[in-house]
Amino acid sequence: MAIPFVYNARSVLRRPWSTLATAVGIGLVVAILILALALANGFQQSLVDTGSAQNVLVLRKGADNELTSGLGRDQVAILKGNAAVAPGPGGRPFATGDMVVLVNQDRKGGKGSSNVTVRGVDVEGLALREKVKITEGRMFSPGAAELVVGTRIAERFVGFGLGDEVKFGQRPFRVVGLFEAGGTSFESEVWGDHAVLSPEMRGGGYSSLTLRLRDPAQFAMLKKELEADPRLGVQVQREDAYYANQSQGLATTIRAVGVFIVLIMAVGAIFAAMNTMFAAVGARTREIATLLTLGFAPFAVMTSFVAESMLVALAGGIVGCLLALPINGMATSTTNFATFSEIAFAFRITPTILVSGLVFSLLLGLVGGLLPAWKASRLPLAAAMRGL
Repeated sequence: MAIPFVYNARSVLRRPWSTLATAVGIGLVVAILILALALANGFQQSLVDTGSAQNVLVLRKGADNELTSGLGRDQVAILKGNAAVAPGPGGRPFATGDMVVLVNQDRKGGKGSSNVTVRGVDVEGLALREKVKITEGRMFSPGAAELVVGTRIAERFVGFGLGDEVKFGQRPFRVVGLFEAGGTSFESEVWGDHAVLSPEMRGGGYSSLTLRLRDPAQFAMLKKELEADPRLGVQVQREDAYYANQSQGLATTIRAVGVFIVLIMAVGAIFAAMNTMFAAVGARTREIATLLTLGFAPFAVMTSFVAESMLVALAGGIVGCLLALPINGMATSTTNFATFSEIAFAFRITPTILVSGLVFSLLLGLVGGLLPAWKASRLPLAAAMRGL
């Protein structure tokens, strides 16, 4: 016969201060875990959301990313002329040949410097990036030495504010607009006209080509055709798959480091739960004797004390979730290991992450309560009866 759960709930409420201290300790551990998972999730989603399942990305064969890729004008012309490419605005191929380079720029507030991604895009292909919206100023004019800057970069770096002028190569460029891109990694980039930027920074070449297919079902056939063409020497992948792969390395590292730190902190939380439950067992010898006298089995007593420990830990898990929630949506930045460039993103706390935090708190309660619960169940009835 099981001991009613209400007994455990009342026991917890009878010692509010020790319960609160243990719950807060567990809550801090859970909050750190949630923040680590939210950090990794925010970074990963920022990159994953950048790519579109409708777009196809073409890189040089063997290149790991756009920075290490290179395409010539003849290659880009052949790719754009493929019959599978959808027509865009004005009847031109719905595609953009991009140049991607890094520039080192000073951070605002004298906080050192970091690499910023500069992207030269074909004006005709801007419509491929539907999430990009100008929020201040205007889009750069074709053929002009003008730039538009992602809002997250404008907030963090010198020289990229609206109206500022920055020198690339031997030519000054003026920032004429700021843009947002739905929280994607494009917001961490600086854009300009490829025809103007590329001669100054990459000798007129391209890093990649992004295109839209007439029929998405033709992707496999197009991939096979282009990768087999000896004139091109390219690799073809869906844009969303490319950005998902770019996010894997750092996101996994963030999660691993976060979990490692949490496990170290969890040891202290487990001992706190254990001390609380040992104190409860010591103070409730009479109650245990009464339970055993009433016919409750030792296993039922043990289960009851484990449930009580997990109840305290669950309260701590709820505290941890409440402590972490205000961080949701807060902006931060890091260096993307795949490109060694600055990428800004926001913490993203999802229901799955919150549930993970609660499950982890229950696990802490289970581990911390097992030994005291075992001691309670092993208490000799004769010794317990002497406490009555």
